[in-house]
Amino acid sequence: MNKKKKDIKVSTTTSQKIVQNNAASGKWFGLLVFLTAFLLYSNTLRHDYTQDDAIVIYDNMFTTQGIKGLGGIFSYDTFYGFFKEAGKEKLVSGGRYRPFTLAMFALEYQLAGKNPFLSHLLNVLLFAFLSFTIYKVILHLFNSFGQSLNVQVLAVLTGLLFAVHPIHTEVVANIKGRDEIMAMLGSLLALYYLLRFHDEGKTSDKYLAVLWMFIGLLSKENTITFLAVIPLAFYFFRNMSVVSGISRSLALWLPAAVFLLIRTSILGFDLGGTPDELMNNPFIKLVNSQYVPFTTSEKWATILFTMGWYIKLLLYPHPLTHDYYPRHVDIMQWLDWQVLLSGLVYGFLIFMAYRGFRQRSVYAFGILYFLATSVIISNLIFPIGTNMSERFMFMPSLGFALILAYILIKNIFPVLGQSKSWVLSGIILFLFSGKTFTRNTVWKDDFTLFTTDVKTSSRSAKVLNAAGGALTDRADKEKNPAKKQEMQEQAVTYLNQAIDIHPKYKNAHLLKGNALFYLEQYEESAASYEAALAIDNNYQDAYNNLAVALREAGKKAGEKENNLAKSEALLRRSLSIKSDDAFTVRLLGVALGVQGRHIEALQQFQKVVQIMPQNAGAWVDLSNAYKYVGDENNAQGSLQKALSIDPDILNSMQQQAGKPQ
Repeated sequence: MNKKKKDIKVSTTTSQKIVQNNAASGKWFGLLVFLTAFLLYSNTLRHDYTQDDAIVIYDNMFTTQGIKGLGGIFSYDTFYGFFKEAGKEKLVSGGRYRPFTLAMFALEYQLAGKNPFLSHLLNVLLFAFLSFTIYKVILHLFNSFGQSLNVQVLAVLTGLLFAVHPIHTEVVANIKGRDEIMAMLGSLLALYYLLRFHDEGKTSDKYLAVLWMFIGLLSKENTITFLAVIPLAFYFFRNMSVVSGISRSLALWLPAAVFLLIRTSILGFDLGGTPDELMNNPFIKLVNSQYVPFTTSEKWATILFTMGWYIKLLLYPHPLTHDYYPRHVDIMQWLDWQVLLSGLVYGFLIFMAYRGFRQRSVYAFGILYFLATSVIISNLIFPIGTNMSERFMFMPSLGFALILAYILIKNIFPVLGQSKSWVLSGIILFLFSGKTFTRNTVWKDDFTLFTTDVKTSSRSAKVLNAAGGALTDRADKEKNPAKKQEMQEQAVTYLNQAIDIHPKYKNAHLLKGNALFYLEQYEESAASYEAALAIDNNYQDAYNNLAVALREAGKKAGEKENNLAKSEALLRRSLSIKSDDAFTVRLLGVALGVQGRHIEALQQFQKVVQIMPQNAGAWVDLSNAYKYVGDENNAQGSLQKALSIDPDILNSMQQQAGKPQ
């Protein structure tokens, strides 16, 4: 019995006729896939920038230069333009070289400035075109199946399942996800044109395959996995040997080699290090107040667990979150049931791929495609800086969509019949679409994203920190005092939880200090800034904010607690950090004057006018200080100086203090 019967290659002429017939009979199917994808994500068009958009768009010094920034974009690490300082981009494990999408953002910035609408529109259009491309690739990939398979239905179902799957919301709704879209688009078009070159012999198709492969690589490094996928496609769908498939796709090794040469020359040979920072290395844990690496057992059990989590999200995409940082993904052990189940699932997939390989089974191809494209983001080969992320499933999920579509056609349609099978397919597509449409709304802006996903990723230090910061920023603009206080208190709660998970999270200590400052708990605020400085004594924001918090604590101690000794001590601590802050110097002068130490107070007011010589109020204060020490001449001279600067100064003597950064 011939096990390969359904995969015997038909003649080129027959293949061309099938493609032509498919194109004629299904010309509306491709449009259906395109419009479904576009309309499903149309509710993101009015969204703001979110998440990492600042890094690649509006806070990137190269992108915001428009066309002038293209040289820098292609000459540095992708994150260099955000950090704006050599070496800081290496804080993110492995380095990034993805200039193509940054160049797109630069051109968009050149055309429209800081305009998220244009970028969201292009994301949605490109995703819709990608979904259409999947339809075309499946159509062309399976053209050798002849009448043994309804290829049109398979292609449209695969394209639709990919288009509506909720796990893709992070990529499409977040503008920064453009790198994933362009990488997959480049990869699939490289496959498509190389298949056409094989089937029809047009040399131009080979050149187009090389071009699209290079575009994909310049968009994101995981395009390189198609160097394995494309030979597999030739093996499974063009009846070639693996060696022949590799030989047929050798042209694509040229853009890969050029890309790796450019990347290495700019970033060096860096596959990712092991930083001692939990937000960049999830495989460390706190032991006796020090971070140490996971045991080998813990590391591999946790990796296998996350790989199983991906399968779960493909089958049942709920709940979704943008954040899988520690400890939303916990430290796992080999005997944990989730790890064992994940091992069984992957063991089954590998067994199915092995058994179906020689038979050129569609299931085997779908599994091998999934494994080949997911291994690079699994932490199995090199660290990726986080446990997992939904966007990492963007490319591998096509394997899932293909397998599910094939199961429906080969196993469900013959059993249930056309009508009931289409109803079942429609239910799946409807449920996925509903989840996608509603999940899109969460990506409206950072505040909505962080305060929503913190309820799902409730053990993630990163999203707890982000939600705390977002609440603090929003509360500062809130007019209702009760609502303002409620938001700041919730921010403190989230930030305390982030610190419990990651005690050395300096940004969480800083943001907690800010929230406490706005709650007028100034001494507690100062303690949080000091905790941040204990972690990083060069943390400039914490230094600046500590000076302000101590100043306000000193003011509160003097004015509300009537504790002048405490007030003086706090103000002097503030000045030890920022000696030229005129507001603090003035407050110290007032505290000393109230204590009757008028000569010392006079010295402080003299410093104030040295710092702010054109401030009329400072000269009035100095005039009063001179009066207290009995120096009427200088008192009158200082008053005249004040009036020369502002004749109405005596009617407006209020000075206001600043706020933390």
